[in-house]
Amino acid sequence: MNPVTLEGQEHLKGKACFLVPNQVNLNALIELEKALGKDRVTYLVEESFAPSVDVARYLQNKDSDGILFNFRRVDPISLRGSILEKIDQGRHVVFLPGRVAAIKGTMSHVPAPFLMHLSALHISPVPVYVGYFRDSLMNAASNARDYTRLVVRILPRLEPGPEAGARLLQAWMSAAADAFAELPQLKGSLAMAIVEGIKQNPNGRVIDGVDDSSLTYGKLLGVAIAFAKHLKTLTSSKRVGIILPPGKGATIANLACLLAGITPVNFNYSSSEDSFRSAVRQAGIERFISADRFMRKLQSFPWPPRRDIIFIEQELVRIKKKIAVWVFASRVMPSKMIARLLKLDDRSGEDEAVLLFTSGSSGEPKGVSLSHSNILANLAQCSSRIVLDEHSRFLCSLPVFHSFGITIGLWFCLAYGHDMVTYPSPLEAKRLCELIEQYKTVLVVSTPTFARSMMRRANPETFKSLRYFIVGAEKLPEDLYLAYKEQFHIELNEGYGMTEASPVCCVNLPDAAPVEGTPYYVPGTEHGTVGGFLPGIAIRITDPEDDEKQLPFTHLGMIWLKGANIFKGYIGRADLNPKIFKDGWFKTGDVGRMDLNGFLKLEGRMARFSKIGGEMVPHEALEQALNKILKIDPEDTERHIAVVSIPDKQKGEAIAMLSTLHRNYLQQELISLRYALMGEGLPALWCPREIVPVETIPVLPSGKLDLANCKLLAYEALKIPVEKGR
Repeated sequence: MNPVTLEGQEHLKGKACFLVPNQVNLNALIELEKALGKDRVTYLVEESFAPSVDVARYLQNKDSDGILFNFRRVDPISLRGSILEKIDQGRHVVFLPGRVAAIKGTMSHVPAPFLMHLSALHISPVPVYVGYFRDSLMNAASNARDYTRLVVRILPRLEPGPEAGARLLQAWMSAAADAFAELPQLKGSLAMAIVEGIKQNPNGRVIDGVDDSSLTYGKLLGVAIAFAKHLKTLTSSKRVGIILPPGKGATIANLACLLAGITPVNFNYSSSEDSFRSAVRQAGIERFISADRFMRKLQSFPWPPRRDIIFIEQELVRIKKKIAVWVFASRVMPSKMIARLLKLDDRSGEDEAVLLFTSGSSGEPKGVSLSHSNILANLAQCSSRIVLDEHSRFLCSLPVFHSFGITIGLWFCLAYGHDMVTYPSPLEAKRLCELIEQYKTVLVVSTPTFARSMMRRANPETFKSLRYFIVGAEKLPEDLYLAYKEQFHIELNEGYGMTEASPVCCVNLPDAAPVEGTPYYVPGTEHGTVGGFLPGIAIRITDPEDDEKQLPFTHLGMIWLKGANIFKGYIGRADLNPKIFKDGWFKTGDVGRMDLNGFLKLEGRMARFSKIGGEMVPHEALEQALNKILKIDPEDTERHIAVVSIPDKQKGEAIAMLSTLHRNYLQQELISLRYALMGEGLPALWCPREIVPVETIPVLPSGKLDLANCKLLAYEALKIPVEKGR
């Protein structure tokens, strides 16, 4: 019998209740009956939303009391009366979710139409969270047929009303996040998880896309152990900087740091000197790992003094004999022996595993300390959602200083035995397309900008091996999405994440195959959204200007997240951390809303909104409309416009548009733009009040807008005083 956790019986005190579980199998049903009393339960069943065969047989054998309805034909008032009549008789009424088609890792098996119908009943629901878990890092959040741990939690009664369906989904998600965070496999060491993954998959490979050479994971482990031991003789620092592109060198360096109990800090080698110096100072870095060849190739980078750099290729030659010994030893030693020798459990759980820096789009880069638990949680969340065969191949061209590059392109591959096809730059689209086709890669993680470049250089066969082409970091343009569908017959899977979340939060994935005998499904993808949340992540929405005012998640507002993958705060920012954390929830700075299927519609960063006359104006949506009106080619990689907020005495804020296209007759251009925008159906409040001619639009090396310098250009041109600290 699998372990069962039944909690929350205290919420059943008083009169009988209307209970709504997110999903249910026979074992969960039996546990629920223990809490409710077998003879005090009436089941609410939709006639075309039938439960599983074993649940149906169980209910028939015990001649259970039930209410059968058809939600397409039933009168909500009549159904409400039937439910309340049973409750008045002292019987608990339990809505019984049936079978649905749903992708792997789907937490709620109650489709959106049912949540809407349950809201229309205007009865206070008691949410019941049912979760199925495995004790491994793979598929940690599982399903009703394959699990080692069952969690049943009865939650506090909710208010009735039109938003009751949204409140149910939110309560289930919050309970799921809490249950996921309690999984014991998330309390261990990332290093141990990687060692165990390599031992199980020693033939996995790091494939170098530059010269097609490869390194097996079995040999990689021996090399990394030898280098880890050598590294501890070279530095006593708790953190070491790494300045390397994706490839064998970066893989060895990061794994060696992890095995040595040293935090790897991968630096952005395309950042400005000020940003790099700031990150080094904040992290307290004294020694760096790099390669002499890479240093000579990247002469414009503000390199630290050579005396502070550990050149990995030179050090590996020096310890060549020790590498040979450890390659052999690591092959024959079991994982636990390696763990004892390297003291891998000395740093685990909430200890720092990786330190990354944000891009600094709105100012100085911020240091994001990710714990072992954070990264293990995100690995488990991702593996609980995506479906991959053993030894699937990933294209790993995103830099390892990027959170997706290190979590998905490095740790995920090593932990689960998938091959890495590495390439040092995501910009060389022609070679990336060749690698995808040559090695039949299954998964690519990129950005829409890089995907557009790849599209231009791909042939009809290029993407045939792909199961997932995930894009994020910027909005997916409609024309690019349609072009991939038409030319290559694949859908780009838009996702959402952030460094602070380790990083993956949401992703669109292909819909599940239909289930025989039921017309209902929970979608895996909703075009125009950034996807459904991964298991173990919960969302809360508040008023963008009032953190205390919680809104239904179907309303536009500030996004707050909770989950085991969420970091604990920025390093050295005691001034900022209390403002972004509240009762275990993290304030993302992003604005959006979620629908009843759990898909997130992202509207942009809060910093990219203006509040004009009480209305929130999204800069990104306005820029899209302006690009269309100005007939800017979507394939043009250079930015020509950017909108920023400027102060306005009457309406609080106004819009200024930076433009490389306008020089003269600015007032006439403003009038023309106003009419054109209103012709597109946009409100007059959205229309720019000023045009600021500029030579170039400030962007960061990552390609994101440099918001701080965009605003500074506008303020200087319009002679607006700049507040201190802006």
